[in-house]
Amino acid sequence: MNLSTILPKTRTDADVKVPWWTRGDTNAFFGLAFNILVNVLTLTGLLIFVVKVPTGSVLGTVLPALGIALIVGNVYYTILARRLARREGRLDVTALPYGPSVPHMFIVVFVIMLPIALSTGDPVRAWEAGLAWAFVIGVIVLIGAFVGPVIRKITPRAALLGTLAGISLSFISMRPAAQIWEAAWIGLPVLGIILVGFFTGLKLPGNIPVGLAALLVGTAIGWIGGYMSVPDVTTAVGDIALAVPTLNLDLLGAGLTNLAPLLATAIPLGVYNFLEAMSNVESASAAGDSYSLRSVLIADGAGAIVGSALGSPFPPAVYIGHPGWKEAGGRTSYSMASGLAIALLCFLGLFGLLSAVLPLPAIVPILLYIGLLIGAQAFQAVPRLHAAAVVAAIIPNLAAWGAGLIDNALAAAGTSAAALGEGPLTDAGLVYHGLHVLGQGAVLAGIVFGAIVTFILERQLYRAAIAAGAGALLSWIGLLHSEEVQWAANPQVALGYLLLGAVLIGIAALRRDEPVVAAPVDDEPALAE
Repeated sequence: MNLSTILPKTRTDADVKVPWWTRGDTNAFFGLAFNILVNVLTLTGLLIFVVKVPTGSVLGTVLPALGIALIVGNVYYTILARRLARREGRLDVTALPYGPSVPHMFIVVFVIMLPIALSTGDPVRAWEAGLAWAFVIGVIVLIGAFVGPVIRKITPRAALLGTLAGISLSFISMRPAAQIWEAAWIGLPVLGIILVGFFTGLKLPGNIPVGLAALLVGTAIGWIGGYMSVPDVTTAVGDIALAVPTLNLDLLGAGLTNLAPLLATAIPLGVYNFLEAMSNVESASAAGDSYSLRSVLIADGAGAIVGSALGSPFPPAVYIGHPGWKEAGGRTSYSMASGLAIALLCFLGLFGLLSAVLPLPAIVPILLYIGLLIGAQAFQAVPRLHAAAVVAAIIPNLAAWGAGLIDNALAAAGTSAAALGEGPLTDAGLVYHGLHVLGQGAVLAGIVFGAIVTFILERQLYRAAIAAGAGALLSWIGLLHSEEVQWAANPQVALGYLLLGAVLIGIAALRRDEPVVAAPVDDEPALAE
């Protein structure tokens, strides 16, 4: 018998001809490009209208710097994807999506830049501080490239994916959902096209890409219904100008001279960055594409450092949503095309014009789709036994989101939780203090809490106690459940974790004479039924 007729042939690099572009790439390109477009429009508005950085500096320096980071990062991830496709002999490999980090956009503006701008009256000094903050974030992420892979090996998948789902549901999904329902007559038809096109795989008439069809329909409805304004477009045309990225080491150096106050948020957010990247790599692995975490973290850290040197205070990162673009048909080049397209818009100063032409409710439904998909994946990619651990990992991010809503509402009313006191908040039915404490360091808190619950579900009580001990240590130094990094940052929460660990060890010790039988881990996904 000729074994060559029955044994599968092992494919080599030479056997695999990875196409540079597929129809699915077109579909995913429009989705990811509009995703990044929304984020760049948002950060542009935050700098100009909140921090009051001069429009010329934003369009002429910040956006071109961000454009360079988008090109380099997305080209890099395309190379990684093509290398993975050739190595594994597959044509369905999807590149990781990459762009400005959404949580960091709001944190650097409202936590770092705005207070400095208000206290000094100088938005340029605020900008300098933002650059220094982004630089530190990049350094921490580079350090994480060497410890992140170890953390990933010892952390349960339910904890990582559950935390990612928490970020996605609260910070990625809820705001777009609200924006859709603000103008439901525009947003809901667009959302319908996206959900049908991406979730069901049904082809649209003429095989038009789903993302393009959704944007065209939403824009047409917005203009026909009077949602958009012609004078705004005319004004925006006057802001179009070519901008070339340049080094701005003087601005970065000025910010680094007063670095100490920035470390309280830069250190936890740097840790957040590499933990989020770790969760995103795990998410991609669950979808079938296994990337090197170290390669991803090095790229993200370098992107933040280079961007800050060029003038951008917005660290780029691998985006949540790889499984969504894979489902949409994206392969190796959609992310590179998205980065190049957005970078071109940055260099030409076209973001003011785009914000005047495209209705926001026609763009944001793509973010809600990503939130739905990532939330579902957290349950689908883990055993059913771990479903409760996924929920546990989601909760801290929901707490952070809820506490943020309360803080923003009080700030709009000209007060704060500290000024108002907990009495009136408690009388209104709000458990503000608990939400605030639980939500500090939400990404790390979700991973720790999710890991504890996972190990308990598997009856590995000693491991659960070790995870609780890690929670105690991180709470003591302020990386968990504290507003700043310092010694003895939150002794009460640290004590709570220690007592939890003691309880778990005590239960395990009392049952040491019984046969050790691990809980059955069903390989079926949590939503199989």
